[in-house]
Amino acid sequence: MKATIYHNPRCSKSREALAILNGTPGIEVDVVEYLKTPPSTEKLAKLYARAGLSPAEGLRKAEDGARPLKGAEDAAILDAMAANPILIERPLVETEKGVRLGRPPERIREIL
Repeated sequence: MKATIYHNPRCSKSREALAILNGTPGIEVDVVEYLKTPPSTEKLAKLYARAGLSPAEGLRKAEDGARPLKGAEDAAILDAMAANPILIERPLVETEKGVRLGRPPERIREIL
């Protein structure tokens, strides 16, 4: 099975999720360092839809750039995330079984 992780190597939760993926037999891991290669607005919308999350739920609220987005419409949040990917809460993991936000990292096991 293939798993794609939208990863920030400086984030402990993201590193924990990557370790789970790498330690699971039969998983081929594709690592996307989303700060270097941000997903498009369309890709983010698809990821959140498959995860059953709204873009606001996927927003990293602790970031300064998230404050002006409080109460914003989904499209504005997605555009802001694509333009400033530090606003994306991480890690996001996608497999054929679905998408999970790895908070806590063990949640990704649901789609492995």
